[in-house]
Amino acid sequence: MPYRKNERMRLKDDPEYSENWVQKRIVEDPSILGLGELFLEDEERIQQGAGRLDLLLYDRKSKSRYIVELQLGEVGGSHIIRAIEYWDKERKLRPQYNHYAVLVAEDFNRFLNVIELFINKEIPLIVLQMQALKVGEHLTLAFTRVLGKNMRVSGKKSTLGVTGEDGKASPTDRAYWESKGTEETIVLMDEVLEIAHNFDPTLEFRYNKARIVLACDGRPSEFMTFRPQKRGLRLGMKIEKSRKIDEMIDSSTLENLGYTETHYRIRFDADTMKKEREIIEDLVKLTFEERNR
Repeated sequence: MPYRKNERMRLKDDPEYSENWVQKRIVEDPSILGLGELFLEDEERIQQGAGRLDLLLYDRKSKSRYIVELQLGEVGGSHIIRAIEYWDKERKLRPQYNHYAVLVAEDFNRFLNVIELFINKEIPLIVLQMQALKVGEHLTLAFTRVLGKNMRVSGKKSTLGVTGEDGKASPTDRAYWESKGTEETIVLMDEVLEIAHNFDPTLEFRYNKARIVLACDGRPSEFMTFRPQKRGLRLGMKIEKSRKIDEMIDSSTLENLGYTETHYRIRFDADTMKKEREIIEDLVKLTFEERNR
């Protein structure tokens, strides 16, 4: 194999690359962080009164969750505080899991001593220095752990999966869900996908035993979730909670299953779909508006 020297790039100084670009690379393969066999639980997760969490990753074996905050260039003080704030909110919401705050940036020199103080105060904070390396016409990312508690890392190659709050994402097929629902509820699911295709025609179903999600260009995401049941189709939509949407659902004949931290959940059958199709279309539209912000 021929040797080729790499050239380090600083992404902060290159307008072609952004934090969102880096985030997508991690979503495609969380193992590149070097923290073990992790799976994506959520991205751009809304934190009430505190902004949006970049990435929430999950380790099934240790039942650990990783609150990941990204920054190009040098890490800032506000970036550190934000990561700790998100970590604190998540651990209080899900105390049954271990939680780690993960800081990813290209440079930490200025704040390393400050970060060490937080770690000494028993805050499980992991610092990953990111390097962009150009090799010929290709660009790769390397992540090096600079600071952080010693953890067991499996070292196994990760494949992208999507988990929910229960961390389960065992892959399955359409036949599995046909047995869980009915012909009518499977058709309803397909109708909702047709509505979603008005906003992104590349979407397709990705079948897991916990739920069905949508995949765009092969990358699954839980911004919409589907569970065909005997009583109807259960649909989850990642939209920020608002009084307007609450009133929209409550004034309809849709069955309101309540709001989780991030998703509205409704259930409806074929008759309700005919009556409330316009409202369902509006909710799907709002879901995509939220996704594209």
